[in-house]
Order: sequence, then structure tokens, then C-alpha cells
Amino acid sequence: MSQTETRFIFITGGVVSSLGKGIAAASIGRLLRSRGLSVQIQKFDPYINVDPGTMSPYQHGEVFVTEDGAETDLDLGHYERFTDANASKGSNVTAGGIYNTVIRRERRGDYLGATVQVVPHITDEIKQRIRVMADRDDADFVITEIGGTVGDIESLPFLEAIRQFPVEVGRRRCMFIHLTLVPYIGHAGELKTKPTQHSVNELRRIGINADMVLCRSESELSLDIRKKIALFASLPVDAVVSGYDVKDVYSVPLVFHDQGVDDFILKEHFGIDAPPPDLAGWKAIIDRAAALKDEVRIALVGKYVQLEDAYLSVVEALRHSGIHHGCRVKVEWIDSETVGEPEVDELLRGVDGILIPGGFGGRGFEGKIAAAKIAREEKIPYLGVCLGMHVAVSEFARHVADMPGANSTEMDPETPFPVIDLLPEQREIADMGGTMRLGADPVKLHPGTRAYEAYGESVVYERHRHRYEVNNHLKKQLETAGLVFGGTTPDDRLVEITELPREVHPYYVASQFHPEFKSRPDRPSPLFREFVGAAHERHGGEPVAAPSVDGADVTASRLNV
Repeated sequence: MSQTETRFIFITGGVVSSLGKGIAAASIGRLLRSRGLSVQIQKFDPYINVDPGTMSPYQHGEVFVTEDGAETDLDLGHYERFTDANASKGSNVTAGGIYNTVIRRERRGDYLGATVQVVPHITDEIKQRIRVMADRDDADFVITEIGGTVGDIESLPFLEAIRQFPVEVGRRRCMFIHLTLVPYIGHAGELKTKPTQHSVNELRRIGINADMVLCRSESELSLDIRKKIALFASLPVDAVVSGYDVKDVYSVPLVFHDQGVDDFILKEHFGIDAPPPDLAGWKAIIDRAAALKDEVRIALVGKYVQLEDAYLSVVEALRHSGIHHGCRVKVEWIDSETVGEPEVDELLRGVDGILIPGGFGGRGFEGKIAAAKIAREEKIPYLGVCLGMHVAVSEFARHVADMPGANSTEMDPETPFPVIDLLPEQREIADMGGTMRLGADPVKLHPGTRAYEAYGESVVYERHRHRYEVNNHLKKQLETAGLVFGGTTPDDRLVEITELPREVHPYYVASQFHPEFKSRPDRPSPLFREFVGAAHERHGGEPVAAPSVDGADVTASRLNV
């Protein structure tokens, strides 16, 4: 579909933040994809950071990395997991990125001496980012989520841009969906619609009329409540949707479909006839997840464990893998700074698996080393991701390869055995943002290794976000001591996967890349899948076959797209 035919859906939020605009956008994308339509989703964030790459996980949760190497908002992970379509650099736009582009153009003289203003220069750049998404793969639909809440100063340029957009492409090709809160007031014993009325009116005040209102609430809204909201929003009752709390976030598309959201968008608003949705595969995943009986306990050892969103994709990849193996994954959140305390070490020895995720900096690093040592010595399945690989290599070097004091130069620049060192091309870089090894790169898997067995392929593409690598000068000494390098770059220059042989450990694997970013509900990441499988076996569960070496897929069900 050409840009002249692309339809545009804009999702805004009101009343309070964190209502779930990202899940709403992803769910609508899932429904449209299930009806044979191509969808691109993007997120506009109003903060001045150029991207979330330099922000603390405590500030904004995890940084999700796209295939083409963008550091983005965690909502893009929802978009990819729900729609199974890869996001890109154009999928996450910040106010800082917009202003940075416009200011650089002004410095070059591109505006020919004109006074550069929010309107039209900033808003024009915002609209251009929407058009770029429409051009990508000739998308049938572009869904744009506007971060923040209507009424925020920071969001105004974005809201003004989408107010202008229908003037340029036609109102019939645009739809505005507003997500609001309908709170339950306990002492009054009733739901209150007034916040939604005010929010819709605030949107009108800046020139945007909502075509659909998604109402977040603890329980399903009655027809009377929906009629009341519809009256104040000047909408048909079918355009007021109850977005009530559900146990499984992946069931939100089904909740929306049951209320006719996809039919209203396609038939009532855009006048499009599309095939009926094929949601059988999606429903099968949800039914399988609801029927899980076994439970495995995975200790996630990190330094941001107080905020679960800091490891969102990791937790989702564990969950996908649990669904595959027919077991529920219970995550034990372990602050790496507490490892070494007797009760924490005892807890680690009692879990079914230990996972050390990515991260930066030295805080809690020694606790992670201790956790990896427990996993290795106690034969507990272990998975290390990025920094988790640095931990595994450092621990192995110290306690097996006769390299006392071995460490990463990130943690100890003076270590006698720098088994992890800075990439040569990173040494002269001063800027922190967007300067790491980022995005998908090829990984060559070596026959006879766990990695090769897990993927069933000789070359795979996985996403990276790091500056430090295994030091090639010490690689031979590590190999001689028994560490296996299951994956490398195609030229064998950089180590991508380390592991211990099967005869030494039931499952001890670590990757330099982040496999969690490509995990899907129906296709769990191979490394996570095998890790959870090993944990399930340790717990006493029956093993589930992995894909064969020729790449045949044997997962329980497949999404029908």
C-alpha cells in the first residue's frame, strides 16, 4: 500500500500516565495484523533526551534495542512481541531527537535565515517522522502513540503536529483514540467518569476530537457507564471500549476484539473491508499459558531488581519459554549486592536456574560473580546475558583457569588478567549515547555446541548493546581450562557465546548479545528456551524437544499472521 493509501491511528492518553497506551497500541496492531494488514507502530516521547540510551533503568525501565541498532523505549518491545514485526530507528522519536535535528539544520543554514519556531518547524519535523513510517514496507496502517498525558507542556508540540496531520492527508485517513482512566472510588462505591470527561474536553480544547475512547478500569464497565461516557464524548457507544484489568496482558487483543474494536476501526471509521481475524494461534498461546501447572524458580540476579521493568524483555522471554515447556516461571528477584549473605546464598542453591542479565558499572558485580560460582559448582542451570557473560568468564578465569584477580577492565582497569576488555574501536569515544555496538549482527555457531543445537542453524542474527568483549589475548588460556566458545563473529574475531560442556554442567551458557529482544510468545529465544528447559528438568519436569538441527519448528503453537 502506498503512502497515499496508508491509514493513521493516533493514540493519546489522559488523566494519569502509565495507563497502558503501549499495550493498547500493540493490541490494536495485533488485531489489524490478524486481518491480513501490514502495521507499523511508533512511539513519540516528550522528554528532551535524544533517546533512552543514557537514562537509568530506574528512570525509564529497560532500553529496548531494535534490529537496526536504535536504543528505544520499552514499549517497542510490546509492539514487537504483539505484532511480530520488527521496529526500527524511526519507531521511537523523542522531543530531544526532533529538536536536535531542527537545530542542526538551522546551524547549516537550511532554513535560509528564517526564524525557527515550534510551529511550523518542529511540528513539520514530527509529521515527517510519521510519513517515514508510512513509507516503510508500504504499511497499511501506522499507529502512533503519543507519550505523556494530555495537558502536559512537553506533549504540546506532538499533539499540535497530529492535529495538523489530517489537514494534509485527509481526515478520513486518520483516527484518534484516547486512553483514559475511570477510577473506582471505594468509599463512594462507584466508578467515576468525570476524569474521562475532562480529559476528552482537554483534547478538544487543542483541536482534536477523539474517534474512540479506551477506558481503563479495574473491572469491566457496564453499558450504562459506557453510554454516559459516549454522550459526553459525542461518540456512539460502540466507540467507548472497556479496557479492564486482565491477568494476562496477551489477552488484551481478545478483550478488544470481543468488544468490536477492530470492526469499528476498519468498517465504521475507515470503511475498509478486511478478512475476519485469524486469532486461533494467539488464543492457543493464552490458553496454554492459563493451563500451566508446574512451576520453576529462576533467580534473576541484578542491580535494578527494585524496578521489574528494568528487565522487562528478560522476564517476557522467560515466560515465553515457560509456556513452551508447560511450566510457569517464578522469578526470584535477587539484588546482586546481597549475594554473599548466608540466606541469599541458600536461596540461590535452592532455585531451578540462575540468570544474570545485562547491565553497566561495578556496583554489585562481585555478587554476580558469587552467584555464577554457585551456579557452576552446584550444577544449577545458568544463563548469562551480555554483562552476564562477562561475569561467567571472569568467574571461570578466577576459579578454574588459574587467573587470580581476573576481571573486566570496566570494573577494574588494573586487573592482572583482563579477560574482558574494551573494544579497540571504543577507546577514543567520548559521547555515551548511541556509541556502543548496537543492533543485529551475525553470529557464527560452532557445530557440537549447545548454542548450535539450540538454534539449529550455523549463522543467526542477534541484537547487541555493549562496549566490552572477551579479550582475545587470554582466549587460549580460557579454552585450555575447559571454557567453550560456542559462537563467534563470522571472522572469529569476537566471542559471542561461552558455555561449559554437557558432561561438565547440565546447562551453563552465556551470550554477548541480548537474545531476549527477539523472543516471541510462540517462538521463545532458543537460549532462553533451553535454559528454562534445563531448569524444568532439574525441577523434575519432562523435557520438551528443541527444534531439530535443520531448523524445523516444534513449538506448541504458531501465531497465524
